[in-house]
Amino acid sequence: MVSAALHTTLGTALGWVADDATPSPAPAVNPDLVTPGTIGFIVTFAVMILAVLLIIDMTRRIRRVNMRQQVAEKLDAEEAARAAADRGPGAKK
Repeated sequence: MVSAALHTTLGTALGWVADDATPSPAPAVNPDLVTPGTIGFIVTFAVMILAVLLIIDMTRRIRRVNMRQQVAEKLDAEEAARAAADRGPGAKK
């Protein structure tokens, strides 16, 4: 009797497992809703071009500042040398 009840219970449980439908693939997603498309490409390309132009401009500005600093240092050194020469070799500092 116990084995008949167990057999019936297992049969019912296994029947439920076997009766489950196999999963079907999810419906296809519309690519127009998940891809950036032409407009997204154009916007990304424009941002890239602007970034490159900004980098070029900043490089030019940094070089210009460095050159101005070098010229200012040269002028300061020449002015200090001229002032030392005007004071003469025996003058106090």
